[in-house]
Amino acid sequence: QVQLVESGGGSVQAGGSLRLSCAASGVIFGTICMAWFRQAPGKEREGVAVICTRAGDTVYADSVKGRFTISRDNGKNTVYLQMSSLTPEDTAMYYCAANGGVNLSLREARYVHWGQGTQVTVSS
Repeated sequence: QVQLVESGGGSVQAGGSLRLSCAASGVIFGTICMAWFRQAPGKEREGVAVICTRAGDTVYADSVKGRFTISRDNGKNTVYLQMSSLTPEDTAMYYCAANGGVNLSLREARYVHWGQGTQVTVSS
């Protein structure tokens, strides 16, 4: 019984910040890679960031490098996405995902568990 629950979404003005959280249950959290994806209306889902277990084992989409930071707290079974310098292009439903292994990849096919999403809206 795997469950991923996102929180922290909301509406902010351009230039603002948000921190998303994803609480996981039913998985051996510390052994798997976790990622954030997003999907805007009319757009395909895209990978945003992934973090595995080793320090520095992260991958970011080019569009968010330098602005977003993914982190995790294995003791809390939680992964975070700190988003700064937000722009309207960041507006999307953000999904937390677990790939069930150690795959440092933003390929959607690697992910087998998904949360229901949290909405982020950035106004200009």
